Amino acid sequence: MITVRSSEARGRGNHGWLKSRHSFSFADYYDPKHMGFSALRVINEDQVAPGAGFGTHGHKDMEIISYVLDGVIAHKDSEGNVQQLPAGEFQLMSAGSGIRHSEYNASQSNGLQFLQIWIQPDKIGGKPGYQQKNFGRRNGLTLVISPNGEAGSLTLRQDASLYQLLLDSEQTLTQALRPGRRQYVHLIKGALTIGNTPLKAGDGASIEGLAQLALQAGKAPVEALLFDLP
Repeated sequence: MITVRSSEARGRGNHGWLKSRHSFSFADYYDPKHMGFSALRVINEDQVAPGAGFGTHGHKDMEIISYVLDGVIAHKDSEGNVQQLPAGEFQLMSAGSGIRHSEYNASQSNGLQFLQIWIQPDKIGGKPGYQQKNFGRRNGLTLVISPNGEAGSLTLRQDASLYQLLLDSEQTLTQALRPGRRQYVHLIKGALTIGNTPLKAGDGASIEGLAQLALQAGKAPVEALLFDLP
């Protein structure tokens, strides 16, 4: 079964310096029908004004992924990590027993657009951690986050994996799925058909009970994220 979460139906937040779209309930946006999917709790598409950002604040017991679509994030945290996260790179911050961080648009003249993703860990507590990597732009599915750091991926504290999906115009791809697992696709760019279900940019799709995914790009190249979840 494939259930589409349309881009237009997402929650909205507008704070002047920050404009955000929420795939699931977050902050002032609450929808009991959209509280997350499996261990996936948050997908926010954030647009941050030049020089603005999130001041120092705390997190606990959450795996927080940032993927920059345009611009650069300036990151600083209580574990001593001071990093720049440019477009195309993935960041994974394991909050563990508690971490404080700030993230700002590193540019004073250009906007910042990124995806903020939260996944609930399978164990609480533990030492906070920080990982960051650019996985390039290889066509097809690229494993970027996994429970065990397989194939050079970042290591997540949950039985879940994240893939970067890149397809050329009108390219097709078939991916076998493990029994008993659930998947979620968030489409960033292009038009993508999953089986007979069409998606446009900003749409999400929760997937349950399928043995394989049949993916086909439309007339423009596709960029998406594919989550494999318990």
